[in-house]
Amino acid sequence: MKIDRALLDKIAHLSRLEFDEKDAAKMMQDMTAIVDWVEKLKEVDTEGVEPLTTMSHEINVLREDEVKEHLSHERALRNAPKKDSDYFRVPKVLE
Repeated sequence: MKIDRALLDKIAHLSRLEFDEKDAAKMMQDMTAIVDWVEKLKEVDTEGVEPLTTMSHEINVLREDEVKEHLSHERALRNAPKKDSDYFRVPKVLE
């Protein structure tokens, strides 16, 4: 598929790309090469090939969820530099 100037302008508008006039010919050439490569991939027989979901063959081992003792307010606030009864005090970040 050949990318012409009209299609290039439409793609540039949709993707919010800006380029100089001198770069338009190179951009059309590069995009045509990309589209041709994708078209070539359509020729590959993928019958019976499972979709790839990860690049690694490792399996993530997850632990069982277990209810454990949680951190109390008092322990959490014990070493806080600034606190206000049940809350941490932090510097204001928005005016």
